[in-house]
Amino acid sequence: MSRMFQRNCSLEIVLLFLLAYFDPSLVSSITVSSPAELHASAGDTVTMSCTFSSTSRPTSKMIIDWSYRPQTGGPPETFFHFSSRAFPPVEGQFSGRIQWRGSPARGDASISLVNSTVNDNGTYTCSVRNPPDVHGTPNSHTVLTVTPKAPSIRFSDVAVLLFLVLIPSTILTLVLIGRMFYPKRQHSQSKGYRSAIEVTEGEEHDIQPVGGYAPGGTCCDLCLTDSESEYEYSAVKKDPSVHEGYAESQC
Repeated sequence: MSRMFQRNCSLEIVLLFLLAYFDPSLVSSITVSSPAELHASAGDTVTMSCTFSSTSRPTSKMIIDWSYRPQTGGPPETFFHFSSRAFPPVEGQFSGRIQWRGSPARGDASISLVNSTVNDNGTYTCSVRNPPDVHGTPNSHTVLTVTPKAPSIRFSDVAVLLFLVLIPSTILTLVLIGRMFYPKRQHSQSKGYRSAIEVTEGEEHDIQPVGGYAPGGTCCDLCLTDSESEYEYSAVKKDPSVHEGYAESQC
């Protein structure tokens, strides 16, 4: 009797194996996939994509979980749960920052992380259970890397307006001030300096002529100042025949 029972059990196992081999649709399975890596800057909203395919239609028994393991290590912790409806975290690191983006009827179990920070770096795992699917790959992992945002210079409309108005007006003001003060300084310098040929009124009588004779000298004084003329005059005096037609001076 026991031998008969063993033979029947062995026969059933073999039949199930053959059915699973020749007709895979009779065996329930599920496949979950997500990007292996995601990169974002601090402050960005990161959409963590997760899709799945199942041989059974999604029902109210479907369960979707998202868990997180920090970059520093440690056990993963579930922070999001879906069962007929979404249950976002109400406390902890992700409180108020998780948004449900999925649609189980279309095989989508995605979520979004709002205002990401460098503290969110780590591994995120998407898990999907859809009974009676019990085989396949129900989990998928995504490594998120958030980097600090590089500082950037942004000019508002007011700043641009001030830049375009203040700088030209400042330059124009400086030019006008320079023109106001520069001529005065140049004029004051011209009063303190006179060239050698500049003579003011009333000073021309104080200037002695070359040779030391005053301007009011007589004709004889002027004639006798030239040594050469004086020599010729003496010669004529002594001998009038030296130069014919030479008129004696009236001096």
